[in-house]
Amino acid sequence: MRTSRLMALSLALTAAASTAALAQERPPVATPVTTPGGTPIVRPAAPATPPAAKPAKSSGVIPREVLFGNPVRSMARLSPDGHHIAFLAPVDGVMNVYVGPSEDLDKAKPVTAEKTRGIRSYTWAYTNQHILYTQDIGGDEQWKIYCVDLGAEGAGAVRDLTPIDEINGPDGKPIVVPSGNKLRPTAQIQEVSRKFPDEILIGLNNRDPSLHDLHRLNIRTGEMKFVRQNEGFLGFVTDEDYNVRFAIRPSGDGSMAMLRASDDGTSFEPFLEIPAADVDNFSPLHFDASGKILYVRDASGRDTSAIFAMDSKTAARQLIAARDNCDAGDMLVHPTENRVQAVEFTYDKLKWSLMGYELSKDFEYLKQKVDHESALTVTSRSLDDRYWTVAFIPDNASPAVYLYDRGPGDGKKSHRLLFKTQPALDEYKLTKMHPVIIDARDGLKLVSYLSLPPGTDTDNDGRPDAAVPLVLNVHGGPTARDNWGYNPEHQWLANRGYAVLSVNYRGSTGFGKKFIAAGNMEWAGKMHDDLIDAVNWAVEQRIADPAKVAIYGGSYGGYATLVGLTFTPDTFCCGVDIVGPSNLETLLNSIPPHWAPYLDVLVKKTGDHRTEEGRAFLKARSPITFVDRIKKPLLIAQGANDQRVKQAEADQIVQAMNQKKIPVTYVLYPDEGHGFARPQNRMSFYSVAEHFLAANLGGRTEPIGDDFEGSSITVPAGADLVPGLKAAVEAKSN
Repeated sequence: MRTSRLMALSLALTAAASTAALAQERPPVATPVTTPGGTPIVRPAAPATPPAAKPAKSSGVIPREVLFGNPVRSMARLSPDGHHIAFLAPVDGVMNVYVGPSEDLDKAKPVTAEKTRGIRSYTWAYTNQHILYTQDIGGDEQWKIYCVDLGAEGAGAVRDLTPIDEINGPDGKPIVVPSGNKLRPTAQIQEVSRKFPDEILIGLNNRDPSLHDLHRLNIRTGEMKFVRQNEGFLGFVTDEDYNVRFAIRPSGDGSMAMLRASDDGTSFEPFLEIPAADVDNFSPLHFDASGKILYVRDASGRDTSAIFAMDSKTAARQLIAARDNCDAGDMLVHPTENRVQAVEFTYDKLKWSLMGYELSKDFEYLKQKVDHESALTVTSRSLDDRYWTVAFIPDNASPAVYLYDRGPGDGKKSHRLLFKTQPALDEYKLTKMHPVIIDARDGLKLVSYLSLPPGTDTDNDGRPDAAVPLVLNVHGGPTARDNWGYNPEHQWLANRGYAVLSVNYRGSTGFGKKFIAAGNMEWAGKMHDDLIDAVNWAVEQRIADPAKVAIYGGSYGGYATLVGLTFTPDTFCCGVDIVGPSNLETLLNSIPPHWAPYLDVLVKKTGDHRTEEGRAFLKARSPITFVDRIKKPLLIAQGANDQRVKQAEADQIVQAMNQKKIPVTYVLYPDEGHGFARPQNRMSFYSVAEHFLAANLGGRTEPIGDDFEGSSITVPAGADLVPGLKAAVEAKSN
């Protein structure tokens, strides 16, 4: 329930989640249990009524609406007292928050009324009567914080807690962005504490667009009190009493300094130096109940990050949990005592490490009584810790969410299915996701995930009977990673007849700081070599038809697509670039203002646009420099309001291709940002991408039909290059 954390800037160039289901239930990973072979069944002497046969699952085309539409329900969260459950579900096609009694979710009613963009995340306040959520406009990531009052007098009333619509410059006039719109503040929730149910701590950059100052905000009245000015910090570390305990400041060389607040809170003093090599693996997490111990995720003195308990005065540390082959992930923390009870570690699949036996019976029960094969993650807990909401996520079925009753004291445990996020998936044959470890040319181990078209692997050895077309699906970031679990894009592409391969190339997170550092200055270099090595592996394993390999990805994955068609133009038969940068220099020159404190870290990864030598390097690693090498079909998709990868990144490469008379299809969404959040826009994009891939790989398709209805899609270039696209655009216009 607590959200205490460093207000770190998220510089991962990651496209928005492709489906609401994945956005709401983070796909955890777990070790599957292989179903054992049974002994022969001896028929009884007397006739017996056979069990009802399960209906056969369809091997036909899975509708895009089932894969990429809104989930039926998702993101269940218990109120602190455990009496109510909130969740997300569509209202007129837009995801909104519902609240209902824990004992009967069918009585839930919507408490928000968003009309255009769905709510992506929310949290309960400790009043048990208020829900907090953030919302932007058209994907511009200039977030506002809203509060829903569920009390009898204000039931369903929504208050804008940050009603500030402009940031003034030094001249006192509003700052205007290139689009002509006024720059609005971006609000962040810093801390939600059970000790102050009516108040939250927030960060707001209304004074300086690059810096978030701290404010204390009353969620009932909207009153905001200034707490601390940000004097060039990346962010603050606060405790449950809303005290500022530490600040993180960039040192100018890619390293960071952790500063400790003085006892009177008026100044900061040096506390801990974080070397540049450790920055990506360092995160202050939360304080224990005493406020004396700060839990941190850190890789100091080791390769992979571990969980440490750190003395908040001396910086002395005690190791809590660690693995040598992967970084520490999320944790389970006691809801009132703030003790770390379990830590997840993911190499190829997630494994929980329990701190002692406190939760061992719970995990044993959930695995044995509910689902022993799917991944398990606890998504919320009541304050008395009797009730949990638990998500189970397999690789080849809909995620399912349960209410788990731990029983009073040592009482009887029980569970109840709350919902499946997309129950319509039960009607179709989905494919397994196979973890595979691929050797890069320099010996680096690349944890990857392979999905095959259903019916092509008759001996179930994770290899198709004959080579098939392959889609290399590249994750964004690059400081992010692919995981095992239900992935709608894998299921979509496999269902259409393609093998799908996702690769954790160097620079990805989760595998230690050396693995991340191996990606520094290797955009379009060794990071791309890893992708090529994975394709070569798939060809050598007779998984992929070398003449039919596509590259596809969002954000950094979109950049990798452009690199694939320019740096290795003979490897791929086509590419799909979603919100990917084409020019690294212009990308760095146009970062959002609140990313500025992190710039020195970013340029160590990409190259420095502030020096002549750096600009030359960035030019040599930018796809736009080599546009004339593109000779395979390319689909580019972009959101006009993207604050991370501006529309200019797509515009300039499309313009360059048009000037050289190189065919390209360009789809643009005026009401989207870094990825496509509105389901109507997702439907139209995936429809276009599906027909584009089928034209080049030969897979099957679902007709475009009414997938453009309600979408803002525009096609500035190349509508005639994708079968059915031009007609669909013309029909939409009419």
